[in-house]
Amino acid sequence: MEGNQFASGSGREVVIMEKVQSFVTHLREKTRMLRQGGEHHGNAHQVGIMPKEGWRQRNVEFFNQVLIPTLFARRGGGVKSPDFAAVAGDRMGVTWIGHASFLVQIAGKNILVDPNWALWHSIVKRVRRPGIHLDELPRIDLVLLTHAHFDHLHLPTLADVARGQTILVPRGVGNLVKKMYFSRVVEMEWWDKFRFGEIEVQFTPARHWGARYVHDVHRGFGGFLISSDYGAIYHCGDSSFFGGFQEIGKRKAIDLALLPIGAYRAPSGRPVHMNPEEAVEAFVALGAKEMAPMHYATFPLGSEPLHEPLEWLVDSAVREGVADRVHLLGEGEVLVV
Repeated sequence: MEGNQFASGSGREVVIMEKVQSFVTHLREKTRMLRQGGEHHGNAHQVGIMPKEGWRQRNVEFFNQVLIPTLFARRGGGVKSPDFAAVAGDRMGVTWIGHASFLVQIAGKNILVDPNWALWHSIVKRVRRPGIHLDELPRIDLVLLTHAHFDHLHLPTLADVARGQTILVPRGVGNLVKKMYFSRVVEMEWWDKFRFGEIEVQFTPARHWGARYVHDVHRGFGGFLISSDYGAIYHCGDSSFFGGFQEIGKRKAIDLALLPIGAYRAPSGRPVHMNPEEAVEAFVALGAKEMAPMHYATFPLGSEPLHEPLEWLVDSAVREGVADRVHLLGEGEVLVV
């Protein structure tokens, strides 16, 4: 009996030591990745997490010149009651909710991308209201998340939206939403396709990063190409400019490209977002028919003045001769394509 107890105790010790060694190996791997900038082998276009030289001074300027003033500014924007029925028949449409949040209507289905009705993210204040009330949305058939950053994956909003739908997320993000009332959580790699009735959704590359905190650099990120026989709409997610836009444009003839234009002066100094001029360049590289900007003037995430991205976009579009194809949406506005 004593011999069996000793053997059993030794076995437990071996299991415990194996777990400790596994955990130590895991920590060493995380430390190695952080020292290399946080890049993960599964994210080919990932921007490292380490800040660039001068980040301390840039953060001081960001807090003093952007973040603190917005805390005391009156929240702008207004709430509308869009006519979602205007998107009917063989037409497609998008409604800009604000920031990167869109309702996409295509082939008779309602798709919600990066839904975020938050008024605050910690000490970051939403300076313009969501364009519609959450409870005025039509029935949502499918939910898409481009990546796990707090301004794109807002858990309280998702909890309100979840009604047994399918949700598509990048690789490594599914565990963040698996306990919510979604019937199916589908993790996607770049160029993966998901068929939803008459609609095809393809997950596309981006140049950004996917960590929600610091240690979870394994999480994926990207955009979505949403298409049917009626046409194609491309939601870029977050991205700096990179050579992949031309390849994305070769996959489908894009009728409308939703492209980010703000937060390009990151306090960290990292090249994680396009500026408006680069967004116009991406629009041209994609070969898209029309464009609508997003990811600006909602949450102060960069050091640029909040009014600057839109003004710069207009100037760039005029210089490139595409101003008549760029739609400047207000929150809650429906664009029929």
